[in-house]
Amino acid sequence: MFSCSTPEIKNGSEKSIAVLEKVLIGGCGQWILERSQNTDNPLILFLHGGPGTSQLTLNRRNTEELEKHFIVVNWDQRGAGKSYEAIKDAEKMNIAQFISDTRELTMFLMKKFNKEKIFLAGHSWGSFIGAMTVSKYPELFYCYIGIGQVANMEEGEKASYLWTLGQAKKNNDKKVVRILEEMGIPPYTGDWQKKTITERRYLGKFGGEYHSSSSGAFGVVIKNLIFSSEYNLSDRLNFFRGIFGSMKLLWPELMKVDLFKSVPEFKVPVFFMEGRHDHEVPSEIAQRYFDHIKAPSKELIWFENSAHMPNTEEKELFNKIIIQKILPLTH
Repeated sequence: MFSCSTPEIKNGSEKSIAVLEKVLIGGCGQWILERSQNTDNPLILFLHGGPGTSQLTLNRRNTEELEKHFIVVNWDQRGAGKSYEAIKDAEKMNIAQFISDTRELTMFLMKKFNKEKIFLAGHSWGSFIGAMTVSKYPELFYCYIGIGQVANMEEGEKASYLWTLGQAKKNNDKKVVRILEEMGIPPYTGDWQKKTITERRYLGKFGGEYHSSSSGAFGVVIKNLIFSSEYNLSDRLNFFRGIFGSMKLLWPELMKVDLFKSVPEFKVPVFFMEGRHDHEVPSEIAQRYFDHIKAPSKELIWFENSAHMPNTEEKELFNKIIIQKILPLTH
C-alpha cells in the first residue's frame, strides 16, 4: 500500500501549495486537498455530490486552470472516500451535521489562509448542503455557485423516473420499460435504494447523467480513481462503500428536501451552472427554483453539451466562467 500524495504545482513558487491533509471537522478526521499557484489568491471550496460521491480525484484534474487564480479546495465529506471512517458515527450522518461541517471547514480555511470570505461551489447533493450553508451563514461567502442544483427532491425523482421511462419507450427497450413500470413512480416502496440505483443506471444509459454517453459518468470516475495518487487501495474501496453507505443513511432525509420553501432567498450573489440535458437532478426544476429565489444578483448559466456534470463535461467553459464572471466578485 503506497503513501498518498498530490502532484506538485507546475511552475510553483514559494507561495504555491499542494497539500493533502486530514483535519478535525465535526469531531472526526476528514480529508481535504488544497492546491494553488499562489496562496494570496481567493479561496474556492467545492462540495461533492452523492451523498457520499467523492470528487477529490476527478475535480483536481478538472480545475487545474483554476489553481492559477484560486486556492482550490476539494473535501471528502464524512462517510465519503478518504473520510469514509466517519460513517461509523451514524448518528452524525444527518443533514444538520453536514451543514455544520461545511461551516466549520470554512472557518478553518479562512483562518489558515487569512481570508475574510471564500467562494462556495456545490454539485448535486453538495448544491443542497451549499445552499443551506450559504443561506444560514452568508457573511462567510462571496457568492454561491450551484452545479446541477437540487431544488425539490421528490419532484426531481419523479421527473427523472418519467424521463427515463419515456426514453426506454422511445427506444423500444421493452426490458427496461417492464422493469421501470414494475418499480413504479417514486417515492419508491420496499427496497428503495435498489430501485433508485436501477433507475439511475438506465438514466445513464440514455444520456441523462453524462451527455452522449451510454454508461453515465462511471467510466470517467473510474479512470480518475484508478490513476489518482491521492487515493490508496483502501481509499478506492471506501469510495464505493461510501456511496452506498451514505445513501442508505442520508437519502430518506434528503427526499424531504424542498428548497423552494427552506431557502427562498440568498443574501449573496448566486450562480447556477446547469447542464441542458441533466435528468438526474432535472435542470427544468433547477430553473424554476432559480426563477423563484431572491438574491442581490443571480445568473443561470446553461451548458448546452452537458447533463449532470457540466464542470467535467465542459470543464474548459466551466473554468472560464468561474474566472471571468465569479472571480471579480472579490473586488
